[in-house]
Amino acid sequence: MARITIEAEYCKACGLCVSACKKGVIRFGGGTNAMGYHAVEPDETKGCVGCKLCAVVCPEAAIEVYR
Repeated sequence: MARITIEAEYCKACGLCVSACKKGVIRFGGGTNAMGYHAVEPDETKGCVGCKLCAVVCPEAAIEVYR
């Protein structure tokens, strides 16, 4: 199973990755980063398939996908 990591300090909470993820693995987090954005976070209860769409659409390159 694949997994993703998100560098919260780079995230600007644009939501592109949330809408790109077909499995619903990415969600908006409850806290804020240093810039005041509600950064996204992986939902560990859902299974990432490693399609990498989230990393491709992220304008800040804050997401890495591992298989």
